[in-house]
Amino acid sequence: MSSLKAYQKKFEASLKALVSKQSPRGLYAPIDYLLTLGGKRLRPVLVLMTSDVFGGYHDKAIPAALAVEVFHNFTLMHDDIMDAAPLRRGATTVHLKWNLNTAILSGDVMLIQAYQFLEGYEDPLFRKLTRLLNTTAKEVCEGQQYDMDFETQSDVGQESYLNMIRLKTAVLVGCSLKMGALIGGASDSDAQLLYDFGMLLGTAFQIQDDYLDAFGDTTSFGKQVGGDIIENKKTILFHQAVINGNTEQRQELKAWFSEETTIEKSAQKIEAVTLLFNKTGAADASKALVVEYTQAAFQKLEALEISQKGKELFKTFGLNLMERKF
Repeated sequence: MSSLKAYQKKFEASLKALVSKQSPRGLYAPIDYLLTLGGKRLRPVLVLMTSDVFGGYHDKAIPAALAVEVFHNFTLMHDDIMDAAPLRRGATTVHLKWNLNTAILSGDVMLIQAYQFLEGYEDPLFRKLTRLLNTTAKEVCEGQQYDMDFETQSDVGQESYLNMIRLKTAVLVGCSLKMGALIGGASDSDAQLLYDFGMLLGTAFQIQDDYLDAFGDTTSFGKQVGGDIIENKKTILFHQAVINGNTEQRQELKAWFSEETTIEKSAQKIEAVTLLFNKTGAADASKALVVEYTQAAFQKLEALEISQKGKELFKTFGLNLMERKF
């Protein structure tokens, strides 16, 4: 296959076949519901595309692609519980549409299903894929715990924040690429280069997500602009403002982030904090970090022992992802 859309279409067909009438429906209906809400499917697309680039084995990679997508949605189901989120992709979250216990148990089954998809691979590939998913799953949980811890900590530095988003977001992107590489028969060095590419690109994506939360357009961004500010989330913009701002600006910023936001005060808070992000240079510095991480990711591609066409396919994916065209 030659286009990202083609890989998406191939995966959607496989996912549709997965949605079943398994019993008890109280356990499996919430899973089917969440999996059919849509999404970019970027992680499974990376599994299929990478496998194809190395060996033309995208059909062989479908179980692994299903594994990473089901695992990703498992994390979303449990994240929504922890965040008390009312919506997921514009629809009611599982714990509100059903109940809390159902969301916990259905999420648990999704984690088990993710590993079951890998059972069709023979050793040594099965061992490699399972170990990779084991490591990734543990790291994602660590990232989630850091994220929760940071909500009540006032002394979190930028490096700690970057490590958190690496664990919570970037490792699964790297895992998807490395799984596809392993299935396609890539060398260990190429598989690691693609993992590193995914880690860097995933970090750049999350930094850009932080920026767009404050300065993006609601329609194109797909989320409420200023949501992180309202929730007192210390994103990359906050850290850059602390690093680059003067004493007075840092004090004002920390004062805004030390209190809960009322509905009446939310607009005022968003306006004041985004102004600080601009005045301190945090907005420009964050955009510069996006470019830095993206270019570092693309640099990893140059060392790959694949055709230039293959390298361009990965670069196109990266550009489309960063431009929100994926």
